[in-house]
Amino acid sequence: MAFRDNPADKRFELDVDGVVVFAEYREKSGMRALTHFETPEAARGKGAAGKLMAEILADARGRGEKLKALCPYAEDYLGKHPESGDVLSL
Repeated sequence: MAFRDNPADKRFELDVDGVVVFAEYREKSGMRALTHFETPEAARGKGAAGKLMAEILADARGRGEKLKALCPYAEDYLGKHPESGDVLSL
């Protein structure tokens, strides 16, 4: 699986089984607001969105950035992973 930030399309991407799972974001003042997650049918049920979210969190930590969840999936994931609080923007 290959993770990347695609700033031209304002989304994080993860290659899974020949398809791209992605999370769209908006950027503002060193913070990225996660606005939409998309998991193609071929990658569903394999934990792909969770793997993408884990990569996004690691990337944010490495860059010293904060994240804000604006989509239901990101809100749910972050609610279930309180250890992610260090990268959340209030």
